[in-house]
Amino acid sequence: MRKIITSLFLITSLSVFSQEPNVQTTEAAEPDPVYHRDITKNEISIGALNLVAFGALDIAYERILSPNTSWAVEAFILALNRDNEDVAEAYRKDFSLTGKFKYFFSERSAWGFYVNGLTMISTGENDETFFREDGSFRTETENYTDLAVGFGLGGKFVAKQGLLLDLNAGIGRNLFNSEAPTIIGQFGVNLGYRF
Repeated sequence: MRKIITSLFLITSLSVFSQEPNVQTTEAAEPDPVYHRDITKNEISIGALNLVAFGALDIAYERILSPNTSWAVEAFILALNRDNEDVAEAYRKDFSLTGKFKYFFSERSAWGFYVNGLTMISTGENDETFFREDGSFRTETENYTDLAVGFGLGGKFVAKQGLLLDLNAGIGRNLFNSEAPTIIGQFGVNLGYRF
């Protein structure tokens, strides 16, 4: 009997000592890295599409208000000579100043898909063609200045270092001048930097 009790005692004690203690170790979670794009609030960009395709200088400044909102100011100057270049259909405006309020649908700071409201004041030339009964025609060029209101959408992608690509399109309606084009359009491929 003594051998049986000693054997049971040894087996029980071995099983108690062979179990690992239930100690929970928590590893210190590494904080998410903070990138340049996530802490800066200002952007400057240039409209690469307008510059290359139409010779227009299109510069934008944008200020990030919150992770989901920003406002922007864009200046557009058509640098080509209308008489020598065929840009009349693409741009009737010579100069415009546009204000935009953007709302982003992403968790990152001013990144991803967005919609925006816009207000644009523009000046330019609007050509109007009149046809006569004999088949001939005459073209009149009228200068205009007008205010447009509209909306747009786009997508913004920002690298860790702050370089950005903004693809956008917008449409609006001129409100006051009958000589101005009724509908205005904006299409952009902007390259810039967040600082």
